[in-house]
Amino acid sequence: MNELGELLGGFDVQDIKKRAMTGEQVDQMKELAGSYEALFSKRSRSYQSRGLASATLTEEDMKNLIVEDYTFLKRPVFIVEDQIFVGNAAKTIEELRSYL
Repeated sequence: MNELGELLGGFDVQDIKKRAMTGEQVDQMKELAGSYEALFSKRSRSYQSRGLASATLTEEDMKNLIVEDYTFLKRPVFIVEDQIFVGNAAKTIEELRSYL
């Protein structure tokens, strides 16, 4: 987010810690990303503490976990027109910069 600070002026920013995502928002992100797995963070502390690494999660399980606890969402998420950019990997950030 710090790297992209100059670009954020044109975005609506939703602090999901303060204003939780709705199931509808997560569904919309899934449509753009192709799957809930593409949105799902396995780095979440909750993922480890709940022992989910040894579980077989379905797409519906991943959706429900993301809606229940924002830490299961890979962040940040940028939606620009009909494109979605998920996570903070250098490649993703560069793709976003190029798109903008």
